[in-house]
Amino acid sequence: MSTREQGAASPPIESNDDLVRWIAEGEKPKERWLIGTEHEKFVFDKATLKPVPYDGPKGIRALMDQMIARYRWEAIEEGGQIIALKRPRGVMQETISLEPGGQFELSGAPLRTLHETSEETGEHLTECLAIGQDLGLGFLGVGFSPTWRLDEMPTMPKARYAVMRRYMPTVGANGLDMMYRTCTIQVNLDFASEADMVQKLRVSLALQPLATALFAASPFREGQATGFKSQRSEVWRDTDRRRTGMLPFAFEPGMGYQRYVDYALDVPMYFVYRDGRYIDAAGSSFRDFLEGRLAQLPGERATIDDWADHLTTLFPEVRLKRFLEMRGADSGPFERIVGLPAFWVGLLYDQTALDAAWDLVKDWSEAERQGLRDAVPRTALATPFRRGTLADVARDVMAICRAGLQSRAKRNGQGADETQFIAFAEEIARTGRTPADTLLTEFDGNWGGDIAKVYEDFAF
Repeated sequence: MSTREQGAASPPIESNDDLVRWIAEGEKPKERWLIGTEHEKFVFDKATLKPVPYDGPKGIRALMDQMIARYRWEAIEEGGQIIALKRPRGVMQETISLEPGGQFELSGAPLRTLHETSEETGEHLTECLAIGQDLGLGFLGVGFSPTWRLDEMPTMPKARYAVMRRYMPTVGANGLDMMYRTCTIQVNLDFASEADMVQKLRVSLALQPLATALFAASPFREGQATGFKSQRSEVWRDTDRRRTGMLPFAFEPGMGYQRYVDYALDVPMYFVYRDGRYIDAAGSSFRDFLEGRLAQLPGERATIDDWADHLTTLFPEVRLKRFLEMRGADSGPFERIVGLPAFWVGLLYDQTALDAAWDLVKDWSEAERQGLRDAVPRTALATPFRRGTLADVARDVMAICRAGLQSRAKRNGQGADETQFIAFAEEIARTGRTPADTLLTEFDGNWGGDIAKVYEDFAF
């Protein structure tokens, strides 16, 4: 989740046009489109296989201290505690942040090609593993904690999480599980215009359940198989339904920036950030804030920074800010960290591929899209759809994706294009066998039901 730093005050919002304009300013011509990849991983103590606390010689703070000492990261502090890291000015724009339960997240720099994404991911994992070796820490990439109970999870000293921790149980059954026991891969992609945004948003919303299925890697909870292929995705179905979901309005006539603004204004607030601290405003109306009627700050009107903050507290399957954020995939190892952006870049960054993907999904009904979203956490690619299964759709989509990456023709120094990064997804689509299926086979077979083996066989 986003990490806020204190900066110069932003201007107050004068009208609804300011809200729309802030999003629209994200438009970029195609030659400036970039790829931003975010990936989380669970950090565990190799000796105990338990989650690690913030403090202590093997804690998250020690991990970040070593990142600073060895690899030129700089601290971002809140209340005197390090809560994130950034690169020095003039270096790449990556940041490292902490999720509520200590999940360690790289928010990658905006990059031009998937080859650069691969290099960035490899460098980050190399740094983590080198420090982990010395501190006795391991890193696990799956979508939901396979063994840890909620009451075992540590808390991180980040004030916005305290607001969420109080509020989440009032709006859904699984909010705390989402915060503390899930890990994901996400990718941020650009758009050229309002029309381009709408087409990309519609395609990516319709196909987000497919991404969930292809990357499903969380079939366990507290040491047992749950019957779900993506426990992470199932958790999101009852986290906070006002700020999550498939955004059916995006497919209605007249969809554009203003319609998304209207949706965002209807989602209750979490907080307001002032003078380096978070003020709990959970459940309050941003519309009231615009009019100076927020009870926590009477008479004070919202600023552009407040609007940007509010948009980070919306969690639909695809989120619109000044870019589009794909949010449907479980965490996983290196090939899947690079594979998720490859999947979406292939579909969305070549116009012929984007048009083909839209042709594929444009007659899907709201009920069909929602039906896929509801069923995929349990049945993944085996989910029935029309006259076949989602695996049939997957094969068609992967062909479009491959053609889109070939058309981009972005090659590395050895002359290889970006299609190498979808090989694993193509194999999953071909066989219908997801990462979750592999985990379950190991659990029932080689592991003999001993879930602890996941920390040996599937750690980074």
